[in-house]
Amino acid sequence: MDLVFRDAEVVDGTGGASYRADVAVEGGRIAAIVKEGAAAGCLRPTARRVVDAEGLVLSPGFIDMHAHSDLALLRDPDHSAKAAQGVTLEVLGQDGLSYAPVDDRTLAEVRRAITGWNGSGDDIDFDWRTVGEYLDRLDRGIAVNAAYLVPQGTVRMYAVGWEDRPATESELDHMRRLVAEGMEQGAVGMSSGLTYTPGMYAKDAELTELCRVVAGYGGYYCPHHRSYGAGALEAYEEMVRLTRDAGCALHLAHATMNFGVNEGRAPELLALLDEALDAGADISLDTYPYTPGCTTLVAVLPSWAGEGGPEAVLARLRDDATAERIRHHLEVVGSDGCHGVPVDWDTIEISGVSHGSLADWVGRRVDGWATARRLLLEDRLGTTILQHVGHEENVRTIMRHRVHTGGSDGILQGTKPHPRAYGTFPQYLGRYARDLGVLSLEECVAHLTSRPAARLGLRDRGVVREGCVADLVLFDPDTVAAGSTYESPRTLPTGIPHVLVGGTFVIEDGHRTDALPGRSVRRGR
Repeated sequence: MDLVFRDAEVVDGTGGASYRADVAVEGGRIAAIVKEGAAAGCLRPTARRVVDAEGLVLSPGFIDMHAHSDLALLRDPDHSAKAAQGVTLEVLGQDGLSYAPVDDRTLAEVRRAITGWNGSGDDIDFDWRTVGEYLDRLDRGIAVNAAYLVPQGTVRMYAVGWEDRPATESELDHMRRLVAEGMEQGAVGMSSGLTYTPGMYAKDAELTELCRVVAGYGGYYCPHHRSYGAGALEAYEEMVRLTRDAGCALHLAHATMNFGVNEGRAPELLALLDEALDAGADISLDTYPYTPGCTTLVAVLPSWAGEGGPEAVLARLRDDATAERIRHHLEVVGSDGCHGVPVDWDTIEISGVSHGSLADWVGRRVDGWATARRLLLEDRLGTTILQHVGHEENVRTIMRHRVHTGGSDGILQGTKPHPRAYGTFPQYLGRYARDLGVLSLEECVAHLTSRPAARLGLRDRGVVREGCVADLVLFDPDTVAAGSTYESPRTLPTGIPHVLVGGTFVIEDGHRTDALPGRSVRRGR
């Protein structure tokens, strides 16, 4: 064999009890599993390399169901932010905004719109326009594997523009074709960001039509729905109803219950989902194990302020009368961009800026609309924020649910990013499984491996089983922990000495190798 992990405690991803075994890898796949106490005559596997796994857990690689590494995977071959956590597969194209499918105009607009998520892209050769071409670009070699969701907001930007109006029939046909082409080229589903312009301008009838296309290819719909604050339960119910009507599987992105109006209301969400599941709906969800959210500062503005695109937003901010109207919606009415809740500036912390002259703002709280307006204008909408609006009991309650999976929602841009970008998966294993006992270790690993693999339709990943792809993590259950904190968010985790992607070490003895074995993972392959 190429490699044997000797005397590992195998947590195989199924949720079943762990067992002690030798696990052998050959040709990028798990070739043999010999359990302790195997029948007489069953030889222990030998290999060119043997790793002593005594006292360590061997599990499937973790699948990040909500990642924002769309450009980071191309920009940063090291990508230790995810590889060091044991992540072996990320799902990109989230929240309805990403870089394919596009034409030249749409590409320029989406780059401006999500500079805060992924940087300006000035250091990237955008030599693709279609979903298939983007996936081909990933196939040149990346640190970990990646799947892709067709971004509905980008599709609407391409076919309709930035106008807040219903699509014409010809525009809807164009959007259907774009989604179908993306699915044919390997996307696993479609995402939306229904508090982000221009995707939020789509009504349910339009979204239902696009979901019917996704369902025809066996994909799933992953919405950042219309509110996580006021009206959150109604927003969840809307997505359940919409996908039921479309006959499409539903995966709820970062399924939190945030803001003061939702404290203690997680059981109401889970009851809603249980009712739908018991009636036959195909639903899953992901969460991150932290309370604050993370987004761009411009995202909290009311939707009408975003009509026309980034330059139109800046023009409105420069006009005193219009800026006062924006302030009123933010502070009094409750902006739909801020989930229908009047903004509490004390909860908003600057996590990153695009222009170095504003670097002193990083780590500070926004002290009011005048400051927010100044930052938006001077940083040309590139400012990212942490929004401290979550509730710990809601976080714990939702992560126990039977269809829960893990997703970092990790934005890697900014001087002081959310620690979830570097710490989500060891945070689950260390804090929530080992220290707090919210989940058993076997349950926790299943949430991070086989459950997301099943949602993605991957039959040969997400479990430790002979014949499966050797995406594997070896970790110390006693010491695994997130190193990242709010003060030092780029600190790497501890207790994860080895990570393999397709049988190749990307983390070896706790250090990143120079290997780039990751590739696109496409629907139907």
